[in-house]
Amino acid sequence: MPNLKRYFITGLLIWVPLGITIWVLDALIGAMDTSLLLLPEHWRPDAWLGFRIPGLGVLLTGVVILLTGLFAANLLGQRMVLIWESLLNRIPVVKSIYGSVKQVSDTLLSGTGHAFRKVLLVRYPHGEAWSLAFQTNVPHEVGDHLGADYIAVFIPTAPSPVNGFYFYVRREETIDMDISVDMALKFIVSMGVVAPSQARQTANVYPGD
Repeated sequence: MPNLKRYFITGLLIWVPLGITIWVLDALIGAMDTSLLLLPEHWRPDAWLGFRIPGLGVLLTGVVILLTGLFAANLLGQRMVLIWESLLNRIPVVKSIYGSVKQVSDTLLSGTGHAFRKVLLVRYPHGEAWSLAFQTNVPHEVGDHLGADYIAVFIPTAPSPVNGFYFYVRREETIDMDISVDMALKFIVSMGVVAPSQARQTANVYPGD
């Protein structure tokens, strides 16, 4: 009986990640395939092939995104984007949602923006505990009051790193981690289960330890 339980758990460890991966990919591909509905009915692949091929919408979505980027890169496209954003910013509810999402996407995806700079350890939720955090940017309005001794950190929650807390802490009260942001996100999502041995901590130690 103990062996059966061990075999069952081993099987779960194989099938659960695989099943969730397939489910997520199927959902993403299905969502992107809806872009085919933008085409006239007689242009759609299933109309002239006689059957549906999953994933063709991914190609169409990629082409649309690429063409949009090419159009927005020239002077006329930039002007059109500004007009479009100006119209969206005049709609009360849409303005708040679009503005917030655009700020986040510009920060994370733009080549000129600054996303998470590095991984830190900070004292949270109390002075005897440490939490992984990502260094972000201090707004000028805040930095003028706090001074250069403070840095901004985002402390994500596990296992969902899209939620978390945003704090300002003293720079000397943090520990620099010699790991990448991607690796730190894996730690958080897996709740510490994924912890490769190559993740190393630098020698910056919290004062008093």
